[in-house]
Amino acid sequence: MSEPIKVLFLCVHNAARSIMAEAILNHLGGHRFRAFSAGTQARADHQPHPMALAALQSAGIDTTGLRSKNWAEFSQPDSPHLDLIITVCDVAAGEPCPVWPGHPATAHWGYPDPSLVEGTEEVQLHAFKQTMHALHQRMELLVNLPMSRVDRLVLETEARRLAAQSEGADRA
Repeated sequence: MSEPIKVLFLCVHNAARSIMAEAILNHLGGHRFRAFSAGTQARADHQPHPMALAALQSAGIDTTGLRSKNWAEFSQPDSPHLDLIITVCDVAAGEPCPVWPGHPATAHWGYPDPSLVEGTEEVQLHAFKQTMHALHQRMELLVNLPMSRVDRLVLETEARRLAAQSEGADRA
């Protein structure tokens, strides 16, 4: 069996979107994928947003061990060799990135920040669940790519195509 494809999801605080992406890909990816997440400015308490955890748990996705991490953890020489880095928020996509060991493929999958939604707890949780479902749909497409389409260049092209494809569907 070959090594899993290692994917790092980045966001600013690594508390909601990137955390959910990590958990969802690890849930769906089986032995083919291994997901991680980090933030450009990880939360000081290292705790994911409680509603992100609640949304994942309501879908039966394991949240054990999820924590907010700074992206510096993944730019060290002894860090996991990453194959793909996906930013899931526009702010992180605009940040100057570290030089990643191995020069992984990159893509941007932008999602609105559910933690900025105001209203009742029910309204806020609904926003987290919507983001989780959008991430889940894109992850299903990623994990179902044929193995012949996951070399570095093709992986980057496919990840970017999935972003464009989903953005077009969101507008329809």
